[in-house]
Amino acid sequence: MATIAAVARPTSALAIERIEWAVTGLRIEIPSWGFVNTGTRFRVFPQPGVPRTVFEKVDDAATVNRYTGVADAVSLHIPWDAVDDYAELRAYVAERGLRIGGINSNTFQDADYMLGSLCNPDPAVRAKAVEAIVGCCEIAAATGANAVKVWLGDGTNYPGQDDLRWRHRRLVAGLGEAYGHLPEGVRLYLEYKLYEPALYSTDVQDWGQSLNVCRTVGDRAGVCVDTGHHAMGVNIEQIVALLLAEGRLASFDLNDKKYGDDDLMVGSIDPYQLFRIAHELVNAMRDEADPVAQRCANEVVYMLDQCHNIEPKLPAMIRSVMNLQETIAKALLVDREALLAAQAAGDVLEANQQLAGAFSTDVRPLLAELRVAHGLPADPYRAYLESGEAQERAVARAGGTAAGWG
Repeated sequence: MATIAAVARPTSALAIERIEWAVTGLRIEIPSWGFVNTGTRFRVFPQPGVPRTVFEKVDDAATVNRYTGVADAVSLHIPWDAVDDYAELRAYVAERGLRIGGINSNTFQDADYMLGSLCNPDPAVRAKAVEAIVGCCEIAAATGANAVKVWLGDGTNYPGQDDLRWRHRRLVAGLGEAYGHLPEGVRLYLEYKLYEPALYSTDVQDWGQSLNVCRTVGDRAGVCVDTGHHAMGVNIEQIVALLLAEGRLASFDLNDKKYGDDDLMVGSIDPYQLFRIAHELVNAMRDEADPVAQRCANEVVYMLDQCHNIEPKLPAMIRSVMNLQETIAKALLVDREALLAAQAAGDVLEANQQLAGAFSTDVRPLLAELRVAHGLPADPYRAYLESGEAQERAVARAGGTAAGWG
C-alpha cells in the first residue's frame, strides 16, 4: 500500500481528495466462511442461496468485490475449503478478479484436539497439529497465498489439569517447527483469544503472549488482532499502537461484540472504538519519523471475520465493507498537524476534539461521489439488494448440501 501523506484541514474539495484512499487504496480480505450457514450453540439457521462448494464461496466473494471495489482477496479455511487441485482453485479465483489471501489452519475440530493441539500433553496429537499447519504452508505455496494463519483453541478448563509452563514450551516448539515450512515470502499470523473454548486458561490468551511467541519463532511471524477477542473495556487501539511500534501487527480479524466473541458486523456495536483503532493505523501510515510503524501500518491485512447467523450473508458482507470504509475515511479526516500541535501544547480538549470532530463527520456523501467517479455504485448495499442477484442465486443453488460450520 502507498503511504498516506499528511495534509491540512480540508475544504469540501480537499476532503474528497483526502479520503480517496478509502475507495482506491484500502484492500479488504473476505473470509470464505462468511457466506455459509452458521448459528449459535443452539441452532444453525439455514438460508437460501448459501454456497455449496469453495468455488461458490469464491463467487460470492467476487460479488462483494464487484459492488465495493475494495475486497479483492478471499481467505480460505482448511479443511473446510480443501480441494483436490489447488492450481485449479487458484486459477478460478484469478479469473474472478481475486487473489487468495490467508490460509487459515484448523486444529480445533477433531476429537483428538479435546485437550489441545500444539499444547496437547500427547506428542502424537502435537505431531498431528504440526502436520496440519505444515499442510497449510503447502497449500499457501500452491495457491499463491500470502500468509498462514494459526488460531488455537488450546487451553485448560480446570486448575491443575495440565502444566501451564510446559504447555507454553510445547506451543513454541510446535509452532517453530511449522514455521520452518513457510514458503518464501509467506508470513505466519498468530491470533490470540481471551477465552473459549478453554474456560480456565488459554494458551495464546493475549497480544503479549502472541507477540512473545512470534518473536521467538521468526521475523515473518506477526500478531493477528481479532477485535472480538478481548475482555470488556480493553483498550484495543493501544494494543494496535504498541504492535505497530514493534513492527509486528500483521492482520486484523474485524468484527464487533457486545459481550463475548460475538462476531457481529464490524462497527455495528461500538463504531467509535473502530474509529479509534483506524486512527492509530492512519496516524502510523502518516508518520515518517517512525519508519517501522509506518511500514507495518501500510502492510497490515484487513479481514472480516464475522458470523452472519440471522442476516443475509452477501448484503451483510457488503455492509461490513462499507462500515470499514466509512470509518477509515473518518480517520483520514483527522488533521494530524493540528493534533500534533495540540498534543505538544498539552491542550487536552483540543487534541480530543480533533478526533471527535472527524468521527462526527458524515462521510457517506463523499464516499458515494468517489465510488461513482471510479465506476462503482454510489451505495453498493442498495445496489445489490435492487439487482435481483440474491433471488437468482437462491434458484441456481437449490439442491445439494449447503456449506456450514465444519
